[in-house]
Amino acid sequence: MTIDETAERVIPLPPERVAAYAMDWRNDAEWTQGIRRAELTREAEGGGFGVGAEVTRTAYFLGKRIDYVLRVAAHEFPRLLDMVSVAGPMPMHVTYSFDAHPRGTLARIRVRGGTDGFYRLAAPVMARKVRSSITKDLHDLERKCAGEPAG
Repeated sequence: MTIDETAERVIPLPPERVAAYAMDWRNDAEWTQGIRRAELTREAEGGGFGVGAEVTRTAYFLGKRIDYVLRVAAHEFPRLLDMVSVAGPMPMHVTYSFDAHPRGTLARIRVRGGTDGFYRLAAPVMARKVRSSITKDLHDLERKCAGEPAG
């Protein structure tokens, strides 16, 4: 089974401000559901964070610890951050996009992935949980960008 979930939210702040926070891997644990730790484990070819960089995340999902590595496939500040898993329990593709909107920024998160083993059995629950998590992520992203504590 394949999961393909998208959430979007209009955030009343400029795209550059929202993207600067969301595209900084050091903020992952602050606004992304279940992420306990994120670490830049491989820099982009030119150094720092960009295409080819890898971030190792430790998360908890459905009561299980998950360690996975996302490689940056596209990085077009402030519009797009596209990442694919290169290590972890299941294939995953995560895309953040930030488009100008009359009321600020239209922020979107799309998560796609396959399910095997334990995750195949839990696929329907996972799809609902992913949808709920990324919806809350966008809410927390708005709060963090506005300088409020995420909740």
